[in-house]
Amino acid sequence: MSSSIVKKDTLAFLKELEANNNREWFTEHKATFKAHESEIKLFYSSVMENLNKHDQIEKMKVFRIYRDVRFSKDKTPYKAHFAGSFVRAGVERRGGYYLRIKPGETFIATGFWNPNKEDLLRIRKELEIDASDFRVIINESSFKETWGTLQGEAVKTAPKGFDKEHEAIKLIRHKQFIFVRNFTDKEVMSKDFLKVVDESFKTIRPYFDLMSSILTTNLNGESLIG
Repeated sequence: MSSSIVKKDTLAFLKELEANNNREWFTEHKATFKAHESEIKLFYSSVMENLNKHDQIEKMKVFRIYRDVRFSKDKTPYKAHFAGSFVRAGVERRGGYYLRIKPGETFIATGFWNPNKEDLLRIRKELEIDASDFRVIINESSFKETWGTLQGEAVKTAPKGFDKEHEAIKLIRHKQFIFVRNFTDKEVMSKDFLKVVDESFKTIRPYFDLMSSILTTNLNGESLIG
């Protein structure tokens, strides 16, 4: 069972939750929340079904509404959004997909959010040797029209061991290699939203293919996965 739309009532509930982010209100409206959560999970299942037509997804995770406030200055107990991720199957497929649904702030994201130090070094070394393939993909017209420019945190100067004058230093400085696409509420509630999300995720594939190739080989191009 799946769902192809995000309903106006769901966004309206999230707005109410943001305005009444306390346990008393949430407890009183928990049954309503559960109904919206069930519908959203069906929508996320539809996203995964579509992804599996052109990729292989190992796992879908829809995140819990409850916030971990232990180390946060913001002590509101609930997230006023729904969010979920899709993990690609197998060690040879790198990268992941993410979708957050929040009134006025819905977005999808793809790429490499928090690569471990080994992966980060491997990416940087590849860019140091030759960043041309990377640039061709992220500057391709349909890719750029869909995803815009490379996003993510970067160090302020050259990472240790890299030349600050290197011609690809702006790329090498990145700690995250992600792309984000934002949507209006009108776009989210459209009957075409599911299709637009899927077409956007399709467009990222050349980037994933390149990065997967980099992260599964050494600098001599030899496979690391046997």
